[in-house]
Amino acid sequence: MLVICLSLCSGCISTTVGNTWYENQSVRTTISHAGEPADLTVQVTVFKIGHIDQHIYTVLSTPVSLSRGDTLVTIPVDLPPGSYKLYVYVLGDNDRKTAVIRDITV
Repeated sequence: MLVICLSLCSGCISTTVGNTWYENQSVRTTISHAGEPADLTVQVTVFKIGHIDQHIYTVLSTPVSLSRGDTLVTIPVDLPPGSYKLYVYVLGDNDRKTAVIRDITV
């Protein structure tokens, strides 16, 4: 039974989020894709981290066409200096393909 489950899920995670950073007034992230070409959406929810709290600063999204390999995604946004938590989602076909949480300092 375990072999059947592993066989069915062997290609389930074909899209992953790599490094994510802030540069030139943009959030940048690398998306690695091992599946067939796909038109997806990258969404980034930006939380501003305070001394004792965090709050949503903004929600960003952009369409992206992925083929096999790595794709650099750039989403323009002006972030003032500070600490942020980024929730990065790759969405498509009414489904979340993958998601990660990244901490950055601007």
